[in-house]
This record gives sequence, structure tokens and C-alpha cells, in this order.
Amino acid sequence: MFVIGLIGFMTRRNLIVMFLCTELMFQGVAINLIAFGRYHQNLAGQAFTVFVLVIAAAEASLALGLVVLLFRQKNTLDADAWRELRG
Repeated sequence: MFVIGLIGFMTRRNLIVMFLCTELMFQGVAINLIAFGRYHQNLAGQAFTVFVLVIAAAEASLALGLVVLLFRQKNTLDADAWRELRG
């Protein structure tokens, strides 16, 4: 799941698709943490998963706000349009 998100992030140029691919990578990490916690018979993996999900929620709110702000500036969601950021 993480690799699918990474490939999608590296190949796509749409900001919303890139954002969704980072969320997919977060979910892949969460599944991996739960699997390792289950394998080692402790709850540390589940505790870290809750932490990762909180970080993912904070990242989602910031990223969506940034996408809306960038779309209002240039009316495009293409990442190549934002390659050069000048003030």
C-alpha cells in the first residue's frame, strides 16, 4: 500500500492526487505498525498507529487548506505550475 502511494505521488502532477497518495502512504504505514505489533504480541504498534492517524488528520487539514489557497491563486492544480514560487 505504501509503494502504491509512493508511485502515485511520484508520477502524478495533480495536487489533489498527490495529497491522496500521501494519505495512502500513511495508511500503509499504519497497517504495517499494526502487523508488527500483532506479530510481537504487544500493543505498541497500535499506540503508534493512533499517533500516525492523528498526524495524518492534521496533515489532511493543512494540505486541503493549502490546495484551496493555491487553486485560488492560479486556477490550476498542476504541480508544475507551482515549481517556481516567487513572492
